[in-house]
Amino acid sequence: MRIPLVAEVADEAESPQDGRPPGRDDDGLVARVVVGEQAALGQLYDRYGRRAYSLARRICADDGLAEDVVQEVFLVFWREPRRFDAQRGSFSTWLLTLVHHKAVDAVRKESAIRRRTVAAEEPDAAGPGADHAALGAVVAGQVRDALGGLPAEQRQALALAYYGGYTQREVAALTGVPLGTVKSRMFTGLQRLRGQLGSLLSDGGAR
Repeated sequence: MRIPLVAEVADEAESPQDGRPPGRDDDGLVARVVVGEQAALGQLYDRYGRRAYSLARRICADDGLAEDVVQEVFLVFWREPRRFDAQRGSFSTWLLTLVHHKAVDAVRKESAIRRRTVAAEEPDAAGPGADHAALGAVVAGQVRDALGGLPAEQRQALALAYYGGYTQREVAALTGVPLGTVKSRMFTGLQRLRGQLGSLLSDGGAR
């Protein structure tokens, strides 16, 4: 499923799930939230909560994480309702743009936590394996050089996946392109890398 770009959030915001014309009385509900009316917040949640969750779920690819994102967004709005400026656009566009940003942040945080956990479980590099680590550093440098010769979109996808530790789905969310496009870029990029590093890989295998 295609991950939406930030620019596309506005289009998605213009089809309210309750059948009302977009923004018909959102400003009135927002004004009531500003003075602390929880009932008005509930009405806005009923109106946009399902669409907000759908957007977050498409980016996070995880039900619980998407729910957390939506809850955080509405909590942010409840605490600071004046962050929404009606002169800059509709409430629905503002809300779904915030959901998009929070969802991408959530994906990044989850990936960072996963990388730290993996690093903590790895054995100490010092000791008998230190020489292999040094050799690996040399090889890694050559790989980075070869990576720099790839087209920008292929280099970006591979760098996020192999150096950033992101999954292909997360790369799609971060770059705003379809998952299939990410897979194609990574496959083509890896094929080019194998061609450039053929001799290095052969030497490595002989060792």
